[in-house]
Amino acid sequence: MYSVNVPLPGRVRQLANRLHPELIGFETVREDHSCLLKRLGDADHVAQLQHRAHRALEGEPAVEAAVTGIDYFADPPLGSAPVVYLTVESPGLERIHADLTDAFDAVEGLEGSDYVPHVTLARGGDRETARRLADREIEPVRWTVGELEFWDGTHKLPVSSVSLPS
Repeated sequence: MYSVNVPLPGRVRQLANRLHPELIGFETVREDHSCLLKRLGDADHVAQLQHRAHRALEGEPAVEAAVTGIDYFADPPLGSAPVVYLTVESPGLERIHADLTDAFDAVEGLEGSDYVPHVTLARGGDRETARRLADREIEPVRWTVGELEFWDGTHKLPVSSVSLPS
């Protein structure tokens, strides 16, 4: 599965690492952090997906984003629950997601109007622990998203990037 992801600044990764000890009781704790912007699907030729995505991103400006808190999905459409995550506020990223959804079909229940920009921290733990983490206040982390990455989910690595404005 290929996707377009938002690279995160070091300050967001540092925040996630500071929260790591409080996530130990969850089934899965993420070690690598990213913000999924849009799933593109599978392809025999990644260049075709990249070309379509580049066309959909044409003229998109750099956008502002901020991690503003911790929250959780009590009943996610896929996988074990709950899913604890850092909230990402960015009307610009939501707009880009909508543009990519026009070019690539939305995954029902996860994308389109159901899309919630976030950075997954952990999943499959105690709901009370998730609720306690969500009540915790954090210092917001703000940054400018000046590029997006094409991500190869099979090999778990970036294939290429595109600068904004594209």
